[in-house]
Amino acid sequence: MSPLKIKKGATSHSAYNLRPTFSDVIERHTLAVLVENEPGVLARVIGLFAGRGYNIDSLTVAEVDHTGHLSRITIVTFGTPQVIEQIKAQLGRIVPVHDVHDLTVEGASVERELAMFKVTGTGEKRVEALRLADIFRASVVDSTLESFIFEITGAPEKIDAFADLMRPLGLTDVARTGVAALSRGE
Repeated sequence: MSPLKIKKGATSHSAYNLRPTFSDVIERHTLAVLVENEPGVLARVIGLFAGRGYNIDSLTVAEVDHTGHLSRITIVTFGTPQVIEQIKAQLGRIVPVHDVHDLTVEGASVERELAMFKVTGTGEKRVEALRLADIFRASVVDSTLESFIFEITGAPEKIDAFADLMRPLGLTDVARTGVAALSRGE
């Protein structure tokens, strides 16, 4: 009898998954969790992360269906593929959780964040801060003789880049909302 000629990792629908299931690579994942909007649910979800030593990079929560009493929790976390799978499985077992989606794996998604930056300075630094804000399409939401507060929305990488450029110009305070994300298409 001749051996089967199956290419390693040829298909994901094979009865024999020949690809390694372990990895040391730390990946960033955005999870969208649909939950009942009731007291204690957020604490239970966050408790799962804290109790197992998982880190949360970003967290946003809002009610998305008032009549159905549903809220959406968007969590950005880092971990190996095994840790991410474990997080998703454990989230799915919490009773008030309706759905868990890994937007990173499921396909293209759109991520946005809102941030406000307080920049203090005078003279040339003040002019440069306004010029950079214009390039990044940031809005001035407050202005005094010594400072500006800029509002900016965009991908987290855009927010980080804006912060890096504002630091030498007198960045004194930052407030960020956290990532809000939706999958693209249908």
